[in-house]
Amino acid sequence: MNKQDLITAVAEAADLPKAKAGDVVDAVFEAIQKSLKKKQEVRLVGFGTFSTSKRKAGKGRNPRTGEEIKIPASTTVRFKAGKGLKDAVN
Repeated sequence: MNKQDLITAVAEAADLPKAKAGDVVDAVFEAIQKSLKKKQEVRLVGFGTFSTSKRKAGKGRNPRTGEEIKIPASTTVRFKAGKGLKDAVN
């Protein structure tokens, strides 16, 4: 499922025009992004939790040359599925 498929599914489920459903989906994604940028957790009970995590700097190897490279520290997004989502998938 891609974003357009999601918008279509939301439009049908909520009986909204596709344009309005697109605005809703975009607003949800934007709200999640803003919260994560502020280092806040986004908890959707029954669905899952989005959170940020810091990765330490490390060393890696270029697979072509075998040369050692430095990998900088970074912040990454994590998602942990909730019980409701796990049960729905099984």
